[in-house]
Amino acid sequence: MNRFLYALLAIIMISSATFAQDKNFAKHTVAKGETITQIATKYNVTPYDIYKLNPDSQNGIKESDILLIPTSVIKTASASKPKSADNRTHVAKPKETLYSIARDYNVSIQDLKSLNAEAFASGLKIGQTIKIPNISGDAPTTTKENPKETVVEKPTSPVVSQSNKENNVFHIVEPKETKFGIAKKYGMTVQQLEEKNPQIVSNLPVGYKLIINGVASKPEPTKPVEKPITEKPIAEKPKPVTTEIVGDEIVTTETIHTLTKNGYANYEVKQGETMYSLGQYFNISPEELIKLNPTLSDGVKTGMILKVPGKGTIKTDVGGTPKYADSSKPIVKNAIKKQLVLLLPFNAAKIQSDTLKTMEVRLKKDAFLNMTLDFYSGALMAIDSAKTLGLNVDVRIFDSEESKMSSNIENVIKKNNVETADAVIGPFYQQYVEKAAELLNEKNVPVISPLSKEIGKSFPNLFQSMPPSDFGKTAMFNFMMSKKGNIIVVSDPKKVYNKDFITKNYPSAKFVTLLDNGALDVDNLKSQFIKDAINYVVLDSERTGLILGTTNILLNEMSNFQIQLVIIEPNDTLDFEEISMKRLTILKMLYPSLTRENNTVAATDFEKNYKEINKVFPSQFAIRGFDVTFDTLLRITQEKSFMASAAELKSEQIESKFEYTKKGADGYVNKGIYIMEYQDDLSVKQVN
Repeated sequence: MNRFLYALLAIIMISSATFAQDKNFAKHTVAKGETITQIATKYNVTPYDIYKLNPDSQNGIKESDILLIPTSVIKTASASKPKSADNRTHVAKPKETLYSIARDYNVSIQDLKSLNAEAFASGLKIGQTIKIPNISGDAPTTTKENPKETVVEKPTSPVVSQSNKENNVFHIVEPKETKFGIAKKYGMTVQQLEEKNPQIVSNLPVGYKLIINGVASKPEPTKPVEKPITEKPIAEKPKPVTTEIVGDEIVTTETIHTLTKNGYANYEVKQGETMYSLGQYFNISPEELIKLNPTLSDGVKTGMILKVPGKGTIKTDVGGTPKYADSSKPIVKNAIKKQLVLLLPFNAAKIQSDTLKTMEVRLKKDAFLNMTLDFYSGALMAIDSAKTLGLNVDVRIFDSEESKMSSNIENVIKKNNVETADAVIGPFYQQYVEKAAELLNEKNVPVISPLSKEIGKSFPNLFQSMPPSDFGKTAMFNFMMSKKGNIIVVSDPKKVYNKDFITKNYPSAKFVTLLDNGALDVDNLKSQFIKDAINYVVLDSERTGLILGTTNILLNEMSNFQIQLVIIEPNDTLDFEEISMKRLTILKMLYPSLTRENNTVAATDFEKNYKEINKVFPSQFAIRGFDVTFDTLLRITQEKSFMASAAELKSEQIESKFEYTKKGADGYVNKGIYIMEYQDDLSVKQVN
């Protein structure tokens, strides 16, 4: 009898618990086209709250799915919502978009737009202050440790705390995080992170509260790590080096060296090395190098013995010559002065009659003018760097007065004796670049097209510095072929051009069959995998359903095969929340890029100096202006001509690679493409 009583009581208790649990969540049936963010906004919860109760939803949701919504969070959010919450602000960083900011702060695009109409109208600019609305699902909550401090939760972001009064920003270290990964998330260098947090120089404890901005309100105790590190710390982003210590000597057989700065070593300059390549080689700026070696102000000379960071004598193997020998050595100050001409579309005649007010309006609305001014600001930084290095060059800048319909190129070239220049950068529009090349062809003056990807008429003196779109696809397939990979293509029926390109140039690639309704033929995809090679799956589609279906299969099959995801051109669909970043990092997604992530001292110094001068971070066009101009300045100040240098030498600048190759019978085109790979810490790594 007692046993039955206990059983009955147990059933009642379980039923009561279940009933109580049901009160803690509501059920939501997904409607057609709904997203997690829309559903979270509807119920005044965060996407993170939904993901906690519905883990599978991180892989995407579809119509008629049933989701559990935490009602306790809804009540708490409603109760704690301030009657009039002040809007927060966010300073736009490089490569951020209004969509990514809205996603990071868990607010809708509409809410963000209502507070930042100007940014939506004229476009987001780096350094611009964006107002962030406080909605009920995103309202800050006070922490127990510090009543002045609030914690803002983001669904896929690290734990970040902010102080309202002091504007302090902190980061709580999570398992498997690295200093490099954390620094990258907040747009700072590892050195800056360590300066703000000296306790992490030799160790990065899990759970430690890092200072990102401001000062600590009180000392934070360091939590113990599972495996304390007692050895000398290693670099956060190891370079591909093979280093051997023989007595007091460091013998390195690869291009990039990471050396400690607690001592100095002697280094003999090799043929083809330059100030820039040496700066990258030893991870110091050209200015620091000149300070250590004043004779460098007269130029880099083969055989010079330099004082560099390190210990003992540094020797480089025969194979250790820089892979990208940056334009050989600059000429000395006494050499013949070289001349560079920039033809930039300021269109000054249109703005001469502007008042300050109309000029301000023009700067907000005229994207082409802003692009020109950004490129010009980067070019000025390059010219200043050339002066610092002692390059003997004269730079002249003219208004090309160009638009889509007309330009004044012919008059500018004829009236200003441009045919005497050693190189010309510009104009911007392809048709006017070609016209300039035609006018200057007789004098064999190199004309560099700085921004256009078009391939039009060919001239022997025309250099396309922007690789055309097909070059990225070619570089990606050549990389996969070099790894002897099994190339499988999931191609959207709309991508006819890409399918023809692949079929014509890479006939060994296998195409996956799609069903009549456009869905993936799962069995056909699985049948294409092989065991004895890496399986590169090229996903050439912007359809969310096809992307999710394909990546789901790849994730499931990773335990059976070597699999890596690949895209061959930019894909905006991958930026939406339905495609989680986690699956792309697990699949180590590869993609071709015109630019790279550069965290060297030279790149950091450029960004710092640019911001100091211009009060904003450099945009992509400012960096482009620096890269094209500095590369050209280095090439024209060599003993060889620009054309000879371009034909023989590759170079790398802040973001871009310059590897010119002949374009048919006439002219040159840049084939400098980076192959980038997603990493576990959300960073990207160059792999070619």
